[in-house]
Amino acid sequence: MGNMIELRHITKAFDGETVLDDISLEIQDNEFITLLGPSGCGKTTTLRMIGGFEHPDQGDIVFMGEKINDVPPHKRNVNTVFQKYALFPHLNVFENVAFPLREKKVPKNEIKQRVEEMLALVMLSNFANRSVTSLSGGQQQRVAIARALINQPKILLLDEPLGALDLKLRKDMQVELKKIQKSTGITFVFVTHDQEEALSMSDTIVVMSEGKIQQIGTPTDIYNEPVNAFVADFIGESNIIDGIMLEDFKVKFAGHVFDCLDQGFAPNEPVDVVIRPEDVDIVSADDAELHGDVTSVTFLGVHNEIIVDIMGFKWMIQTTDCVDDGARIGLKLDPDAIHIMKKSKYSGMFGDYSSFSDEMDELAQDGSEEDE
Repeated sequence: MGNMIELRHITKAFDGETVLDDISLEIQDNEFITLLGPSGCGKTTTLRMIGGFEHPDQGDIVFMGEKINDVPPHKRNVNTVFQKYALFPHLNVFENVAFPLREKKVPKNEIKQRVEEMLALVMLSNFANRSVTSLSGGQQQRVAIARALINQPKILLLDEPLGALDLKLRKDMQVELKKIQKSTGITFVFVTHDQEEALSMSDTIVVMSEGKIQQIGTPTDIYNEPVNAFVADFIGESNIIDGIMLEDFKVKFAGHVFDCLDQGFAPNEPVDVVIRPEDVDIVSADDAELHGDVTSVTFLGVHNEIIVDIMGFKWMIQTTDCVDDGARIGLKLDPDAIHIMKKSKYSGMFGDYSSFSDEMDELAQDGSEEDE
């Protein structure tokens, strides 16, 4: 696979506020790549740069080896599916999909053949004569995808297209989008703030925050080897504890020394220690170096979500074990459950489950200030 798109040191500001800060990215041919991050991180602006709807203040956009900074959207071999599908309500399904071909004066026989192929691809062959206003959200999305693909673009851009769908339909469409991408061989660039969508669909995930790319990797790499506290917190749940890397394969945190699989840090280097909630085993408090008091138990169907206070730090544990609120328990950690990260600007901002959101923390702080 070769590079389809390259973003080279792209910077973009709106009203004096930097939205993209010197980002560089390579997107491969036949790749499903997801730009993932919270609102305001720059992911949609990056997508619009590729589509030609925004232009960089600095840097270059290169498409198949040619610089395209000033090429307008309609002259790029790129199509976009937005969250609002922008279908034509006065046209039926067939004519919505056929519209781009009719604009290009494609012969009628070819239009019929290509529209039928697209409708079969998105499993809407029996809906050709239906009004688009009579379709469900998922069906309308399929029409929008078929219309975007019928011109056989090299790249399909998808800007949070599943955001308006209910949970079950979103899961169905995640599977369908991946199938469509594989069957067409078209490069998909997908934007979302939903970590589950990114993990389930992508070949490559680009995690963004504050206009910068934090990490690029496969879903497995991003989940298992986050580079900093922001990525560890944003992709799944994580306990992130201050630690000291004593030497290779030895780390100290929560008052104890543990074996780990990491190396290459300076002796006694301060680090962030990441432990995923599902990687913690519950044992008797007498049988573990780590032990604490359960402060809450939430039943979530396939597992219980337990919050444990250990030396004032609230850990999250996901387990099928039954534990009572208020119980004193021990935690067992195998070396491969412990991941070491270098300190970053995000250190100390995430990983304690005293609450689940910044907003709750702020409310608690405001309340305590008023009480004083």
